[in-house]
Amino acid sequence: MAQRYPIEYRLNPRHMEPGWRWVSLNLRNAGAEDLTGLDVQLNSLDDYSLRTVGTGSYIPLLKPDEQRVEAFQVAANRTGQLYISVEGMQGVSYFHWESPTILVTVGSEPAELTRLFAVCEPYPPVGQRIRIEATVRGAGDSEALRLELWAETPDERFEALAEIETKILSAGEESTYAAEFVPEEEGGYTFYAYLYDDMRRIGRRTEELYVREA
Repeated sequence: MAQRYPIEYRLNPRHMEPGWRWVSLNLRNAGAEDLTGLDVQLNSLDDYSLRTVGTGSYIPLLKPDEQRVEAFQVAANRTGQLYISVEGMQGVSYFHWESPTILVTVGSEPAELTRLFAVCEPYPPVGQRIRIEATVRGAGDSEALRLELWAETPDERFEALAEIETKILSAGEESTYAAEFVPEEEGGYTFYAYLYDDMRRIGRRTEELYVREA
């Protein structure tokens, strides 16, 4: 099982067909203190792709080295990312715990949007040109796909950066596409990449960046 102290965890299955599906979450107390009054949630980073159903699970007591298996239902539409959150008491202290993201593949898609990256120095200044790169990996022979790159500015404007037709990729082959952006104000920016197969969205990635005053 994967571990982020004080909890070991495993989510199964990690691949499923589209539709309403059940997953099992195995939790183990890897610490030295009792965990009590645990509110356990399975969360999605993108409800369009994977939507969790229900109000979570409650575990009154998880002793050191004890394991529990909880069931959660998800509405699976596209490949996406889930993460686990737990709130409760560790000994006599309150704690909040979150797992790293867990990739769950749904069905078979022609390609995967694997990375989105802002190529620049840390905290670039206003007015400096920033290169945004998105990488697509083929999962099987496919026709060209549509990649859209967007930027959300500190004043919550949503600006289109590029719409790109990807090349045909064989299974395992990668290709990187880029757009450039010049920030005009200080603050936090969020960049988005969307990958479409015709009208179906099959991939989504985000990247955050803080721009300082020049």
